[in-house]
Amino acid sequence: MSSASSPGRTLSGLRRIIQGITALAVIGYPFAVYFGLNYWGTTVLAPLLIALFASRFMLARGKLRQLSWLMKAFAILGIILALASWLLKQNHWLLYYPVVVSILLLALFSHSLFNPPPIVERLARLTEPDLPPEGVRYTRKVTQVWCLFFIINGSIALFTCLSGDIALWTLYNGAISYFLMGILMCTEWIIRKTLRRA
Repeated sequence: MSSASSPGRTLSGLRRIIQGITALAVIGYPFAVYFGLNYWGTTVLAPLLIALFASRFMLARGKLRQLSWLMKAFAILGIILALASWLLKQNHWLLYYPVVVSILLLALFSHSLFNPPPIVERLARLTEPDLPPEGVRYTRKVTQVWCLFFIINGSIALFTCLSGDIALWTLYNGAISYFLMGILMCTEWIIRKTLRRA
């Protein structure tokens, strides 16, 4: 029995490892583009990115159906941008991926506001199914805050694309945007804990 289930566990473990590697690679996308364009060019970089996003598409899994769909959409649009850059031999297509990510996240979060429950409430109910009314109101406000963040973040990302400064683009999309996202997440966590103690 254990020997029969061993290959299944091995494949499952391998799948998780590959998922982790592709997730890290997607997070490090700006740096991959920066170094790839400087040292390889789109002829080498674009096919590698296509392979990366194709792997991400096949392995996309989320705790919610909407998140699985979102990860697959990220992968498809990544493939389209890399393919456009490769076929048209124009580097700038690769720069728009962070903008596309912000647009898709904004679409998901804002859509959930008009088609309740909001996405933050759905995530909260995974660990707290019996969410009280004040928790429902709070998660709606958090969803609205994230919508505002994605508007601002996407706008700045677009500015860095149009600036023509690849170093600025890499700095913002590869570091500053994640830092701002981390600040927002930590701030929300502190507020949530404070409200629960009140």
